[in-house]
Parts: sequence; C-alpha cells; structure tokens
Amino acid sequence: MTVKAVGFGEDDLRALAGTRSFERGPGYLDAVSGLEVGEDSVTAVVHGTDVYEVELTLGGDEAVSGWCDCPYGQEGNFCKHCVAVGLAVLRRVKAVPQRRVAARARASGLEAWLSALSRDELLALVREQIAADRELRGRLELRAATARRDLGTVRGRIVALTDPRPFARYGCIEYADASGYARQVAEAASALRALTADGQAAYAVDLAEEAIRTLEEAYEAIDDSDGAVGQAAAAVAEAHLEACGVARPDPARLADWLVGSVLGDGVTDLDPLDYADVLGPDGLARLRRLATEALERRPSGWAERYLMDRLIKAEGDVDALVALHARDLVPTGATHLLIAEELESAGRADEALAWAERGLRDCAAETYLDGRLVDYVCARYARTGRAADAVAVRRDRFRIERSLTAYRQLRTAAGAANCWETERAAALATLEEDAPRERGGRYGGPVLIDALLDDGDLDAAWRQAAGRADDRQWAQLADLSRDTRPAEALDVYLRLIERSKEPTGDRAYEHLARLLRAARDCHRALGTEDAFAHLLADLRRELKRRRKLMTVLDRHGL
Repeated sequence: MTVKAVGFGEDDLRALAGTRSFERGPGYLDAVSGLEVGEDSVTAVVHGTDVYEVELTLGGDEAVSGWCDCPYGQEGNFCKHCVAVGLAVLRRVKAVPQRRVAARARASGLEAWLSALSRDELLALVREQIAADRELRGRLELRAATARRDLGTVRGRIVALTDPRPFARYGCIEYADASGYARQVAEAASALRALTADGQAAYAVDLAEEAIRTLEEAYEAIDDSDGAVGQAAAAVAEAHLEACGVARPDPARLADWLVGSVLGDGVTDLDPLDYADVLGPDGLARLRRLATEALERRPSGWAERYLMDRLIKAEGDVDALVALHARDLVPTGATHLLIAEELESAGRADEALAWAERGLRDCAAETYLDGRLVDYVCARYARTGRAADAVAVRRDRFRIERSLTAYRQLRTAAGAANCWETERAAALATLEEDAPRERGGRYGGPVLIDALLDDGDLDAAWRQAAGRADDRQWAQLADLSRDTRPAEALDVYLRLIERSKEPTGDRAYEHLARLLRAARDCHRALGTEDAFAHLLADLRRELKRRRKLMTVLDRHGL
C-alpha cells in the first residue's frame, strides 16, 4: 500500500529491489543514520561493510527511485541499503510533514544568514570552504580566470576537466567513476559558455573542439551506462554551437571539422544542420561535397549514410533519398520499409506500397524479416479492401517462421477475411509436422501446443501434448483445465512438483508453492484432501533443511 505522506509503500520497495534485496533491507534498519527528508528526496547514511550514502528520489515515473554508492548500487540496482532507508522513512511516516517543514525552515534560515553577512565575512567564509574543498576551489579558480580573461589558465583548467586519465584507474573509466568525470565535463561546458558570454567566442570555439576531440577519443573506454558522460558531452557540443553562432568562424573550416566529427566515433551526436546559419550557402555546399566523397569511399558506412541522409532531407529531395537508401538494401527488409515511409510522407502512396511489396519479394526466403514491413503491407491491404492479399502475406510468413506470433497474425488476418477455419487447419497441419512425438521435455515445447492453447482448444491440446509438451506448456494446460479436468491436471502438477524439488532459490521456491496450491485445488475438487495432506507432509519432511522454502510454504498457507 502506498503511504500518502511519502508517495510510496513497501510494495514499491519490493518491486524495485526484488525479493532478495528487499528481504535483506530490514536487517540494516538500525544502521540508518542522518536521515533527511526534503520536498522530493530523502538522504541518509547506512553503515554496512562500509559507510554508504543513499538518496531516494520521490515521484517521477516511479513512486520512488534510489541511488547508493555501494558496489551493487553503483551498478544501477535498488540495493538493500536503499530498502533500509525507504523502510526507515515509512517507520517515521507521521513525522515526514514536520521534517519537510523543518528542511524548508533550514534552507530559509541559511539564506537569511548569508544575506546578513558583510562582504568581509562572506569572503572569510568562502576562503574557509575552498581551503577544505579542492573541487570547489577548482571551480572558483576557473570562474575567476574567465572573469579576468586569463585565457591560458582557462585553457589549462578545461583541458584538466576533460582529461579522463585521473578517472581511468585500470585503463578505462568504470561505472562508479563515470559520474565524477561527467560532472567535470559539464563544468567545462559551463566555462565555455562563460567565455562566449565574456566576448571570447572564437577562443571558446577552439577550446570546445579540443574538448570534443578528447571526449571522442576517450568514450570507448568509459562505462557510461547511465548516459551521464554523454549528456555532459552534449552540453559541450551545445557550447560549441553557441560560440560558433557568435564568433562566425570560417565556413569551409567549420564544414571540414563537422564532417570529421560526424564521421569519427563521436559521443556528441552533432547534427551539422544545426550549424546551417553559420555555414551559409558556401559552407553547406562544401559540407555536401565532403559528404558525397565520404560516401563514395565507404558506401555502407553508417556515419557516412547518416550524414548524407540529413543533408538530403534538408534539401527535400525525396528521389535522392530513395536512391541513397536503395544503394544498400539490407536482407531484413528494413531499408525497403524506410524508403516506403519516406515516399508515403511525400504523398506518393502507390510508390510506397510498391517498394514495401518489393521488400517482401526480395526477402521472401529470409527466416527473419522486419515485422514492421509485413505490418505495413498488410495494413495498407486492409485499408484498400484487399483482405485476401493480407492473408496470403501472413500465410507465407507463417510457413517460414512457424512461430506463435506468426500464427496469431495469420489468425487475425484470416478472421478479417472470414477464412480462419480453412487457414487454421492448414496451419496446424504445418505445425504438427514440426512436432514429432517423444520430444517433450523440461524446455522447448513445440509451437503446435502453444497455438492450441492460444486458440483455447484444450481438448486438442490434451490430445497433442503427450510426448510433445514441455513443462511450461503442461503447467499452462493444467491451469486452464483445472476446473474441468481436475484428475488430469493433478497428474500434471504431481509430475511438475517432483521435478521442482531439486532447484533452490526464491524464484524456484515460489514456483513450487504455486504448484502445490494448484494440486491442493485439484484434490479439493476430487474430494481427496487427505491425499494432499500426506503429500505436503512428506515434502516438508524431505526438504525440511531448506528453511527458506519452509518460510515460503508457510506464507502460502501450505
């Protein structure tokens, strides 16, 4: 249940952490200290193997999200320490409103105190802080150098901020260190914008390009799973664009630099068209020429094709765009679809459908075909009254793929064309060919059984399951038949229970408990509750050393 005062409850913590971390969290409740509740966040310290800092963010896409600097938390997981802090907040939920009022009061009091200090007192305070905090000192030194136009110092500081080496302890920047490097890169971006605002835009352009080059060279060796470095690099690119808008560098040189950056292993996702105003007609023409030459040298290069795609789209030349993509048609049909979508956007629907149909023909023998292409063709057939043609397309794909998804799509198309009965018989015959008897096992059951279950044809599923179905399919069949065939379903559950005794772990124990509950329902329907009681007692005796399993069974009333 979600607690209104904080916006989350235990269920939210369990869902984020998973059973294992959630159940370990209460063991750290007494280790939580320094709990501070703000408007939209909670911070605390948890004393575990080490002292860990935890921050919970309230609201957003989730009721709560968390960050911890323990090794597991730094991998992006909602760890046991986050759970402990969340539970600590819930324990004190009645005090949360007062804590938030107190936090606002502290912030207001600090603002009032700072406003009342004299100039000398503020200077003394700042000196005291920078003596104790090297990072703060570096930020203020950079701002001071920018203000007095000490460009040599500014350059040295920006180079230092974007230098990855201090963070690359083992030859690369690991996840735990990426956020610190990202903060420095973001600080460099701020310094570049300050240079532009202070009338040093041309110098800011040169420094930004140097920083971007450093980032591009370093990025492959950075674990940027959270995207923090990428975001900071984008801020540097924005600072470069802003500086170019003021400094108006030579268009030809800028075009050369942009092409080199786009074609390199970039991290900034530069869009050359953002610079169109700075480049002007001459710069854009050079950009187009350089892009054409690059594409001729490497026709299948992703970056080369992206660059040319952007330039052609800006020119609005649909035929040139089609010709570009037609040079390298991938066997999945994705390029055919791309061309079809461009033509349709240009109001050329007939040509669009022709290209999509060509994609189906060109890639007809491929086991994997981009499903969006098939969907595109079938949707247009449906809109123009060509239901039979849509069925033919789905039938062809089903015969090649022979998957449950393809079966469902054929069923939908044939249902719309009022021919599902005929198509279904042929489709099931095809699947039966792929499902010889005596192949059933724990995993990898045939599509035939899934198709019959999906159709709700339980009688046929029972007939076909023997020697074919895997454990998952048997369990699904038993679940669907429990009320109408309790004896047959019970036989299935008993087999699955026997197989499920061996695996261990939370998920395995929950699965075993679910099977036992289903077996109990069958025994009740058959009037054989005593037999289930003996089964459960024997199982508890056999597995009594697994204390976690006993706890799970207790929780399920078993």
